[in-house]
Amino acid sequence: MTVYFIGAGPGDPELLTKKAERVIGECPVCLYAGSLVPPEVVACAPEGARVLDTAPMTLDDTHAEIVAAHERGEDVARVHSGDPSLYGAIAEQIRRLKADGIAYEVIPGVPAYAAMAAALGQELTIPEVAQSIILTRVSMKSTSMPEGETLENFARTGATLAIHLGIRNLREIERQLVPYYGEDCPVVVGYRVGWPDEMFIKGTLSDIRKKVRAEKITRTALILVGPALGNVRDFKDSALYDPSMPHVLRPVEGAVLEEPIDQ
Repeated sequence: MTVYFIGAGPGDPELLTKKAERVIGECPVCLYAGSLVPPEVVACAPEGARVLDTAPMTLDDTHAEIVAAHERGEDVARVHSGDPSLYGAIAEQIRRLKADGIAYEVIPGVPAYAAMAAALGQELTIPEVAQSIILTRVSMKSTSMPEGETLENFARTGATLAIHLGIRNLREIERQLVPYYGEDCPVVVGYRVGWPDEMFIKGTLSDIRKKVRAEKITRTALILVGPALGNVRDFKDSALYDPSMPHVLRPVEGAVLEEPIDQ
């Protein structure tokens, strides 16, 4: 018996990996985070499977279901939103599985920031503009952040920020980021990315709070901040396809060959 932690992506059932869809379709038990994973994602569960929405359940409740499945010798599909490695709350589940000697496997999924960038039709790492993405969140009522992992510290890098759980704290986000990014820094808020009612609100650090308030969005949103989100046109081409940068897969006569440059 194995527990499969499955990344369901941000909401669109078609963003499930082939492996994720196959495993869900084979497991007699499916536990899915219904507040963030639509029922359509787990519709591929086999007929007669025990399919439970874990939104109203506690960690003890979900683990009890897993233990019962273990005793029956039934595999469990534990379906989480996005990718389980990012705010998936799987660490504490894995700790219990290890204590009980229950096998598990993690199947990655499409993270929300990647799906959001795809929906916006743009790259988040633009040469000489932004080459790093920082995935972080705001504490508020959730678990406190480790010392040093503050928005202000991250802002000093100038990197593209993907901020989770911060939609109700835009005033504080603005206060901490403006000194480093400026009031006109582009911001995009993605609401329920991958769901039929997804919405994208574009603005700047100075006006995004007003725009979000007008749409009455208070949850299930991701905030992207950084200069790469603007209408950037004057930037250097990546060295990946630069004819003056030969490598072993694109040799030039007389040139010293190097391994290809990863983009």
